Amino acid sequence: MVRLAAAALLAFAVAAPAAAAPPPRVSISDYAQLKTPLPYPYDETADATAQVDRAAARAKAGKKLLLIKMGGNWCGDCRILQTTMDLPEMKAFLNRHYEMVSIDVGHMDKNLQVPGRYGVKDKLEGVPAILVVDPVSNRQLVARADVAALADARHMSPQALANWLAKYTH
Repeated sequence: MVRLAAAALLAFAVAAPAAAAPPPRVSISDYAQLKTPLPYPYDETADATAQVDRAAARAKAGKKLLLIKMGGNWCGDCRILQTTMDLPEMKAFLNRHYEMVSIDVGHMDKNLQVPGRYGVKDKLEGVPAILVVDPVSNRQLVARADVAALADARHMSPQALANWLAKYTH
């Protein structure tokens, strides 16, 4: 009976999803506190497919999730997101859990093979768009409806943004 209970507990532990890591406490309460000028986070001339392939290999080797951040340098929300991700507490948290890559999608008309390879085949609904991928199974973890959840990042609090990024960690 004890063996049966232990086996059932083990099966539940294996089947249950791992709890997300607690998000970092963000040091700013308002985006007006960010250093300016805001960065231009996207390399408009990069080979996006090669960037993702290299990041996926690093993620798999490092046992991290792959975070693909898609957007354009023209996008204020993309620049706010990047600057918030660059805060020391956020950067440390993200580097611990994710291998990150930034992909320029122009005005949502460039490098769309990247989201397409993870099942987002139609036009992106907004940027920044985020894909979180398990590099072992190559399975997208962010629901299709949430890919563009940060497209209005400037209207989220910095802490809400950190909380959103933390919910996919394990």
